[in-house]
Amino acid sequence: MKNTLYKLVIGLAIFSISTPVIAQMKLGYIQSERIRTEFEDFKEAEAELQLEYRKVQFEFDQMIASIDSLKQEYEVKRLMALDKGESIRREIENGERQIQAFQAEKVGPQGEIMRKQAQMEYEILGKVKKAVDKVAIDGGYDFIFDGSVSLLYFKPKYDLTDDVLHELKNLESSK
Repeated sequence: MKNTLYKLVIGLAIFSISTPVIAQMKLGYIQSERIRTEFEDFKEAEAELQLEYRKVQFEFDQMIASIDSLKQEYEVKRLMALDKGESIRREIENGERQIQAFQAEKVGPQGEIMRKQAQMEYEILGKVKKAVDKVAIDGGYDFIFDGSVSLLYFKPKYDLTDDVLHELKNLESSK
């Protein structure tokens, strides 16, 4: 009983000391998904990646068409018993290996497009971080959370997304 009372007194003392500290903290949040859709750099990066992907897709489609043509030629020769079509069959196998290598090189997890996307996002997120830091420092915020990731509820008055978007525009115009 004495031990429980002691713990209760200590707990109340800690709570009473920490409550004013928590009450003095300044918190805010941003909606990163909104920044992603409204910040022009994200839109430009997305358009550039889509263009790159379409180029790769076009090249891939040409490779597939070439293999399909070889397969048709192989079937015709095989059915007509003109020859066994071994050279064509080897060409088809080589072409299929090239297609697989092409896919891995261009759009695979370690492919060119994924690396380019990661690099672009890294650069853009660096700008966003810089803008968030400036808003936090200028506004005297202790914490700014990403509401798109983990917040279930927050009052709209603590939303700093517009401030960050404004700061991003300022950073772009100062270049």
